[in-house]
Amino acid sequence: MMKVCIITGASSGIGRAAAENMLKRGYKVYGISRRGGDIDNVVSLCADVTDEQEIIKAVDTVMAESGRIDVLINNAGFGISGAVEFTRTEDAECQFNVNFFGAVRMCRAVLPIMRKQGFGRIVNIGSVAGDIAIPFQSFYSAAKAALCSYTLALINEVREFNITAVCIEPGDIRTGFTAARNKNTQGDDIYNGRISRSVEKMEKDEQTGMLPETAGKYIAKIASKQSGKPVLIIGAQYKAVGILKKNFAAAAYQSHSWRYLCKVKSLLRAEPLNSKSIISVMCWYILQQKMLDIFASPMYYCISVIIQ
Repeated sequence: MMKVCIITGASSGIGRAAAENMLKRGYKVYGISRRGGDIDNVVSLCADVTDEQEIIKAVDTVMAESGRIDVLINNAGFGISGAVEFTRTEDAECQFNVNFFGAVRMCRAVLPIMRKQGFGRIVNIGSVAGDIAIPFQSFYSAAKAALCSYTLALINEVREFNITAVCIEPGDIRTGFTAARNKNTQGDDIYNGRISRSVEKMEKDEQTGMLPETAGKYIAKIASKQSGKPVLIIGAQYKAVGILKKNFAAAAYQSHSWRYLCKVKSLLRAEPLNSKSIISVMCWYILQQKMLDIFASPMYYCISVIIQ
């Protein structure tokens, strides 16, 4: 019997690429989006992830046609930007309603089915921004951080039913997500232009980022596995930034630290990316944090010799 995969936000970007790659892996794919889709051999279902009844109707359609759900990929989402103090509560709630509660609603709809059939795989698409909060995109970062925590809790709740889950965290991806961002520049003069500059820098990184086809291929590969690590980051440079964040968490959000993390990310774009370059950037990061006393140790001397 053919395996079945549901993907939200499947009409474009990462979702579309993931749907195409799940097809290549032999799955029957149902793509859920507000506007429908036009991917050959993907069954398009129109539903809004903020509408519980539309979700239930879509899942009922899948079960009526296929009788099973092997994989759910929660990909639907959008971004907002702006200063915390000038972001309306309604806009922040909308961000969470789609990016976090949309996934929650989808999981609630498929979990009873997966539990009864005795298997299932849930893939939640988070973001590196959930690990390293982005200034002036605080609510996007917060929603993605919440999704990661939700996934980690879910893993332990459903383990006994042979259901697994994973949170995949992409970095900058070259999609229409950038143009669709809801930007709020209110207060930019008060913040000395930092709101617009921060978003412009992020958008530039996104438009020179990884191709959605590359991300979609990786997501399909992980979705096809029944087990693995609970959180996965797409892209070597972002994995390195994640390591830096974990190892220097106390210093990560000191004044101006985001500038350092952005610099680390840009440095790690350079090729070749290997342990030597990562050690070099780590040393640079520590230096920027004014932890010069570390460099007096014999360990640093050894590392500096290796880098040279």
